[in-house]
Amino acid sequence: MTDEAEVLRRFLTADPRVWPQLAPEVVRRVGEDRLRAIVAATGERVGGISGVADAPDGLLVTGPAGAVLAWARVRDGRLTGLLVDGRRYRPRRRPWSRPAVLRGVAGAGLACWVVSCWQAGSVAGAAGRLLALLAGLVLFEGFGAPGALPRWWRRLVEAEFLVAFAAVGRVPGLPAGAAWRVVPGALLLGAVGVLLVRGRRFRWGSAARLTAFPLRGTWYVVQGGGRGLNHHRRVPEQRGAVDLVRPGGAGGRRLTDHPSYGAPVTAPCDGRIVTAVDGLPDQVPGVIRYGPPFGNHVVIDRAGIRVVLAHLRPGSVRVVPGQQVRAGEQVGLVGNSGNSTEPHLHLHLHDGRGLDLDVAGISGTLHRGRRISSA
Repeated sequence: MTDEAEVLRRFLTADPRVWPQLAPEVVRRVGEDRLRAIVAATGERVGGISGVADAPDGLLVTGPAGAVLAWARVRDGRLTGLLVDGRRYRPRRRPWSRPAVLRGVAGAGLACWVVSCWQAGSVAGAAGRLLALLAGLVLFEGFGAPGALPRWWRRLVEAEFLVAFAAVGRVPGLPAGAAWRVVPGALLLGAVGVLLVRGRRFRWGSAARLTAFPLRGTWYVVQGGGRGLNHHRRVPEQRGAVDLVRPGGAGGRRLTDHPSYGAPVTAPCDGRIVTAVDGLPDQVPGVIRYGPPFGNHVVIDRAGIRVVLAHLRPGSVRVVPGQQVRAGEQVGLVGNSGNSTEPHLHLHLHDGRGLDLDVAGISGTLHRGRRISSA
């Protein structure tokens, strides 16, 4: 059992009257009444707390009726941080294979479709298959964030598309065929195109302007935009968020395999630091253990609007609450702490609800698939 698991077990199974000795910081921040309610609800959820185990997904508070995920921070044998999930634990599904294998399967499927384009027996049949393939290209380039994939893989996929479209050269020698064969591919392409345009142009209607981009060099938006392009849109406070990575990473299991890792993060505006969290460990790329979702992060207050910069590298946060910062001042480094499967910077603005992002010197929306260069 880890130190965190043992300290948390002692706290959860102790008489609440000794909590101020076991976790004085937690009791002070949360309040004893609320803490009692949280522990009681957790006990009901698991049928009575019997122990705490360390599992791949995080700490598990266990009991006869099940388990819940928890996170604990410990210093000098005392509990200094606590987070308990409000749902009963269900083991996460593990990926059945490595990304390289999945990419191989996808590439093989695309190759089969390429062959079918060359084997079409009529003009209509070839046109229908090529239109469907073009819809697939739009999906890959527009929705798939290919700029965040290994460069060799993206070039291989694009080469397969080019080989397929080269089949146009044999179309003039084919019979016309049934016109209806064109319809499914045309409808698919039209639908995908409309969805992509709507997603890229989508705005919530309330925006805040940043005076500077928080990163230097070329960056790629992997989450941002409307439906199908931004998984943050389901969270009201984060609905206008963007996730940013450096393009061309190897996608490996080491933090250093990712070119985003360790890049300086600067304040995108003038303001006052209201939150500065540091000391949380980086996640192993591809794996998320339960804990504070933003990981190490900084929150800047700018006239009532909160600017959140999250998933920073442990030990890199340079600011403290109450400090005034100016746009361009370094606040940390890109990391992989919190709910993060790869090193990246999460950025969002909110005033209670998420706001659209406008950045001085950058026109248009920050949607998935867009490259942004900042000096």
